[in-house]
Amino acid sequence: MSSRRFRAEIPDIEYWQRQIKCRWACPVHTDARGYVIAISEGRDLDAYRLARGPNPFASICGRVCGAPCEVDCRRSSIDEAVTIRAMKRFVTERYGVEACDPAATIQFSTARRDPDNPKAGAKIAVIGSGVAGLTAAHDLALLGYNVTVFERESVPGGMLTIGVPLYRLPRELVRMEIDAILSLGIVLRLNTRVGRDITIPQLRDEGFEAILIAAGLQKGRRLNIEGAELEGVLHGIDFLKMVNTGKEVRLGERVVVIGGGNVAFDVARSVIRATGKPYRAEAKDFYEAADSSRMALRAGAKEVHLVCLESRDEMPADEMEIKEGVEEGVVLHPSRGPLRIMGKNGKVTGLATRKVRSVFDAEGRFNPLFEDEPGETIEADTVILSVGQSTDIDFLNNLPDLKLTRQDLVEIDPVTKRTNIPYIFACGDVAEGAKLFIHAVASGQRAAVSIDEYLRGKELTAGQIGAFQLLSVHQMSERYLQLQRVDPPVLEASVRAGSTAIVELPLEQAVAREQGERCLKCHINTIFNGDLCILCGGCVDVCPTYCLALVPLSAIEIEPALDELFTQRYGMNVREVAENEGLEAVRSLGSVMLKDEELCIRCGFCAQRCPTGAVTMEHFSYQQEYAWR
Repeated sequence: MSSRRFRAEIPDIEYWQRQIKCRWACPVHTDARGYVIAISEGRDLDAYRLARGPNPFASICGRVCGAPCEVDCRRSSIDEAVTIRAMKRFVTERYGVEACDPAATIQFSTARRDPDNPKAGAKIAVIGSGVAGLTAAHDLALLGYNVTVFERESVPGGMLTIGVPLYRLPRELVRMEIDAILSLGIVLRLNTRVGRDITIPQLRDEGFEAILIAAGLQKGRRLNIEGAELEGVLHGIDFLKMVNTGKEVRLGERVVVIGGGNVAFDVARSVIRATGKPYRAEAKDFYEAADSSRMALRAGAKEVHLVCLESRDEMPADEMEIKEGVEEGVVLHPSRGPLRIMGKNGKVTGLATRKVRSVFDAEGRFNPLFEDEPGETIEADTVILSVGQSTDIDFLNNLPDLKLTRQDLVEIDPVTKRTNIPYIFACGDVAEGAKLFIHAVASGQRAAVSIDEYLRGKELTAGQIGAFQLLSVHQMSERYLQLQRVDPPVLEASVRAGSTAIVELPLEQAVAREQGERCLKCHINTIFNGDLCILCGGCVDVCPTYCLALVPLSAIEIEPALDELFTQRYGMNVREVAENEGLEAVRSLGSVMLKDEELCIRCGFCAQRCPTGAVTMEHFSYQQEYAWR
């Protein structure tokens, strides 16, 4: 007799929410499953409603999101994830800011409104016009607050504008997404450096009742190696900013980029496209400069090398970024660490490297170990450091009481985004470190909630309301398991390396519909009714993935919560039976149906096979309800 024991989880509302893995993984809980299915059924407007609802930057996320929804997609357990991000772009191009009056998209927002807000009209200052700051401004404006956003640059958008390369994100799209948010009556003050042009105490004197710091990470992290101060050493963030704002960039013919993340590849691929000449100094504004640079013929560096500590398999950049970079001519040097930047007469001549034995220790912590013998030396006219970002906190010098972390981030309560000063809040990268754009959206949303709570002097509670609906008919697409993932097409490498044209092309309609059919519909669940079960085992036999098992009660680890459930439902204390009479006595009490959710493909065969109707397929849905306390 097998002695294997199983640990069982009692389903609650969070359990069922977690089964919809794409939605659970999204920091703002976008119903990706919902819009993917809607696209497959030709309901594109419904799909856009779901994509835009929780995310004021839906159109941008359709192009440059890191897509944690895809990372967690259950379909990956079979072959590859559903092409979720590209499908979002498919519907935003039909109904998003790029398809209509940007302001019209506000109607689809699911952010809270309150026409009876007693604090409506209160003045709130937001420092920084990146994703986090503008998201908070969006939500606060919808609640009736007077929001002013202060931006030190000449154009809003933060890293969307000055960090993401032109070949990945059209600047017209960024402008339209921001225009939609500003249409709520938000005041934008550009070329205003807080701490120099106006201080936070002065903002208070002007009547701002709450202040949100969302300044992002504006500086590149320094690398403490010999030669770091030579002429020809640049920081990745500074380089991208110069390229994206049309400023002159002189690189020479040989460039080495240090770093292995997405930003490092953004830098390397931008180097390939850089002319080394000003794009158009006479351009009237940033967007015209971007247009000019996009149309200019490219003649970038002849050699672009990328040096990183990680092995090829460990590189943190997205696989698509690596693949496309190599196709465009980026030469990879994995498992190599920078030893020193070489120079002559004060100018860069190359990079000496050393071989990396390992990057992470046995506990998985970053702890590089190097071989004794040196690695290769790479000749270079320019070395660009892309090893992380850091804060530029000079604007906080007149706030000596504001607490900072050891990393010079603004110290906050991680949930509420409150600082140690009651009227000051902080969100996004300046408080939480570098993360994805969608994390910045979530951070800005939470900050808006906390500011609203502070001004009202109340706490907002959010409850989850879930419901199941019995499906009389459940039928997956006949070919849903056979369909393979199709990534969005891209320009040919020879074409894209010579221009700043957008690399990724949209999915065709037929492809988008087909890709939607690959969704496993994780909101549909098999529900078991023990009162109707006759223990025939038919559901177990018919399951193609072996996700079901019928086992005796003695095979289950009886933990306190489970013991309490048995006592409430059956009037018996299983733990006492086991202690007093042994496991054989527990075995005789009955059987348990176990399900491994990770293996379920929602085929519905178990429900079809059950002769008594003990197994049903049911649609789970949930929503939030708010209340003031």
